[in-house]
Amino acid sequence: MPGRVAMSRIEVTVISGRSLSQAQSRERGKFSDEYTRSVAVCELDPEDMKELGAMDGENVRVATRFGQVILRAAVSKQAPHRRVAFIPYGAWASMLFDPSTHTSGMPTLKGLKATIERAPEAKILTLQEITRIKAE
Repeated sequence: MPGRVAMSRIEVTVISGRSLSQAQSRERGKFSDEYTRSVAVCELDPEDMKELGAMDGENVRVATRFGQVILRAAVSKQAPHRRVAFIPYGAWASMLFDPSTHTSGMPTLKGLKATIERAPEAKILTLQEITRIKAE
């Protein structure tokens, strides 16, 4: 819509799962830049990206009641799915989800409420940095 003012943050439902690019880049190793680029990402509906005022590839802060993480925003190729953000399952997504597995051995990876805001100057943590945070 012309003249629409970008919001400072949007509320979404986060879902997580494996992605094809994640599987392909994992062959290069989980500590590779390629793996980080494929997993430290938040895929958003193009309309949500416009509403947020974020550019494709810009860093965003995703926050839930369990934690927050800086990710690279990407326009989803699976749109439309307004207000649903996809984050590949891995260390970065784990910063956002309930660590309790409720005796299943696996955390709940679907349906978590989150806020997303632009964070173009913020740094995406490396896998080593996230590992240290999770160990504390």
